Amino acid sequence: MANEWYIVQTYTGYEGKVSRVIQQKLDNGDLSSDIVKSIKVPEEEVVEIKDGKKKVRKNKLLAGYIMAELDLPDLGWKDTFNQIRHIQGVSGFVGTASNERPRPISADEAKNILMRSGEIKGEKLVRIKQTYAIGDTVKITEGPFKDFSGTVDAIDEEKEKLTVNVQIFGRATPVELNMTQVEKAI
Repeated sequence: MANEWYIVQTYTGYEGKVSRVIQQKLDNGDLSSDIVKSIKVPEEEVVEIKDGKKKVRKNKLLAGYIMAELDLPDLGWKDTFNQIRHIQGVSGFVGTASNERPRPISADEAKNILMRSGEIKGEKLVRIKQTYAIGDTVKITEGPFKDFSGTVDAIDEEKEKLTVNVQIFGRATPVELNMTQVEKAI
């Protein structure tokens, strides 16, 4: 037996409730902590820039799903499986019929999801909820060019960077900025 990550399908919006019920069952002794190691509802941070103010909120990475780290025994796995599956709001385990042994996700998939949510050390993903197009006029809100305006010349969505042409001493000067350092000019 080894610890492996499984994906539990829930009704959308029930992720937190199902997670709490599983934790209660662990605390009450209805589920064995030797089998159920941890339950995670992976979330990512989303930075939204509106009216010059940053708002950080959390979005679920896997809406309608939670992650369960289980050490399922070869015999008796059905008891744990059925206790989790019969919680109100749970549809079942992903990729498994109701009478089959659940299949874990790969270690790489689990690591990727947990890194994106900041659960394990690594690069935590913070997504910017603002879209820019080449030619958009933006106002710089942070850094040495704060309060300058310019036009978007290039966009690197993967790195979340913009190249903005700013008028400095009458000349257009390209400046590379993070998307969090600008806002759309109105």
